[in-house]
Amino acid sequence: MPVVERVPALEARRPKRADAARNFDALVAAGRAAFAEHGSAASLDDIARRAGVGIGTLYRNFPTRDDLIETLYLGEVDALADAADEVADLEPWAALRAWLDRFVAYVGTKHALLDGLNRESTVLGECRAIMLSAGEPLLLRAQAAGEVVPGVTIGDLVKLVSGVAAVAYEDAAQRDRVLNLAINAIRI
Repeated sequence: MPVVERVPALEARRPKRADAARNFDALVAAGRAAFAEHGSAASLDDIARRAGVGIGTLYRNFPTRDDLIETLYLGEVDALADAADEVADLEPWAALRAWLDRFVAYVGTKHALLDGLNRESTVLGECRAIMLSAGEPLLLRAQAAGEVVPGVTIGDLVKLVSGVAAVAYEDAAQRDRVLNLAINAIRI
C-alpha cells in the first residue's frame, strides 16, 4: 500500500536552526497539553511558560492563536496519516478497525483545536483531504475482502465515527460500547 500524503505545511512551519526547532517543538507539545486541558480558552502565556520560553518566542513562531492551533491540527492529521501506514499490513478489517480507533483518539483532540481554529483556513481543507486519503485505501481493501458493506464511503465512515465520538457519555466504557456498535454496523 502506498505511503499516505503528508501535510507539507507542517514541516515548512518548523524552523531549521536546532535551537529554534527545539523551542518550536516545546511550544507544540505545551500547546497540545494546554488545549487538551483547557480547550480553546488555553492561555498563550501558560503555553509559553510550559514550554520554558518567553511569550516573544511563542509569537515569533506563532504570530496568532490560529497559527498555533493550525500547527497543532496539522500534527494530529499527520499522526493520523502515519497510523494508516502503520496498520496497512494487517488483515483488511483489523487494519481498518485499528485506523478507526486512532481516528477516534484524533476526534477527541480535534474538538478543542477546531473551537479556536479559523474554519475558513485552507489548512482545514488540506487536512481533510489527507485524512480521507489515509483511510480510504483501508476501507476499500476491507470492502474488497467482503468484510465491509459495499457503498460505504470513507466520508460516510468518518462522519459516522466523528458524530458518535463527539457525544457526551456517562463514562469511557459507554463510549466504547456505542462506538463499537457504530463501527460494527458497517461490517458484513
